[in-house]
Amino acid sequence: MLSFGANSNDMDTSDPRYAAARKQVDEEKGFYSHATSYIVVNGFLFALDFFTSPGHWWFYWPLLGWGIGLASHGFQVFGRQRLFSSRWEDRRIKELMDKDRPE
Repeated sequence: MLSFGANSNDMDTSDPRYAAARKQVDEEKGFYSHATSYIVVNGFLFALDFFTSPGHWWFYWPLLGWGIGLASHGFQVFGRQRLFSSRWEDRRIKELMDKDRPE
C-alpha cells in the first residue's frame, strides 16, 4: 500500500483543498463503480447472446452505446489534462520506483 506520509487523522477537513480532493476521490470512485458495472453487465449480455442466439449477434449494441457513456464519464472525471499530465508522470515514476525499492 502506498503511503504519502499523511494519516487520515492528520488531515484538516476544514481545508478547502481537502474538500476538493474529497470531491475528486468520490468522482473517481463513481467512475470505477460505473466501469465495474459496465464489465459485469456486458459480460452477462455477451453470455446471454452467445447461448441464446449465437448466429445473430446483438450484444455489441449496448456495449457500444454504454461504452460511449463510460468514456464520457471518464473524460469528465479525469479530463484530458489530468490523464497524462506531468504530475501524473511524476506520480507514476515515484510509484514504480517505490515498488522496486529493496526493503
